[in-house]
Amino acid sequence: MCTACACGTQDGTQGGSQNGDSARAVAGGGEASVYTVSGMTCGHCVSSVSSEIGGVGGVTDVRVDLASGAVTVSGAGFSDEEIRAAVERAGYTLAATLPVSAA
Repeated sequence: MCTACACGTQDGTQGGSQNGDSARAVAGGGEASVYTVSGMTCGHCVSSVSSEIGGVGGVTDVRVDLASGAVTVSGAGFSDEEIRAAVERAGYTLAATLPVSAA
């Protein structure tokens, strides 16, 4: 069972995106930041984090890499604290932030 979200996934990779896949929440572009989120173990975890972050005002794109815990957030007008709060609402921990330029 997935211990992070208790979704019932047996091996931590079923029921959503496979380990290492990205999940796209919403389309768009602009500035981007890469966050490290700890505690995600399955596709359901990815979906929860993507959904919460995608609901933050100004966010236009969310990509989650389950294997590394990297979450790339694109858009404008959102703060690191808003992203941190969204990650915590999803039940996970924001470990690091790295601003990057979106290509």
